[in-house]
Amino acid sequence: MMNTQQVADRLVELCKKGDFKTAQQELYAEDVISIEPMETPDYARETKGKDAVLEKIQKFENSIDTVYGNEVSTALVTANAISFILTMDVAMKGKDRMKMEEICVYEVKDGKVISERFFM
Repeated sequence: MMNTQQVADRLVELCKKGDFKTAQQELYAEDVISIEPMETPDYARETKGKDAVLEKIQKFENSIDTVYGNEVSTALVTANAISFILTMDVAMKGKDRMKMEEICVYEVKDGKVISERFFM
C-alpha cells in the first residue's frame, strides 16, 4: 500500500502528462467523491463513485479540442492530504485557447484517494 507521499508523487507525475484517467484508475478508491467549484449544465457539483468520476473525466476530455500544455506545482503533502495548483493551457471545442488554473485538493486513506476537490 502506498503512503500519501507516494500517492502524491504518482498523481503529480500523471497530471503533468495530462493522464488524468490513469491517475483515477490507479489511485482512486471505489467510493471516491469528486467536488467541483460549482454545478454547471455539464457537471454536477458532486460526483460519487469511481466509475462516475471516470465518466466525468472522459466527458471533460471529449470537450477539449487541443491541449497545449499542463503545469503542476510542487505538491503540499500531509499525513492524509495532497494539494497542488494545476494549470491547463487548452482550447475547448468551439472556443478560444485559454488557461484554466485550479487548486486541487485530495484526501487519501489506505493508500487511495477518497476525495478530490477543485477550487478556481
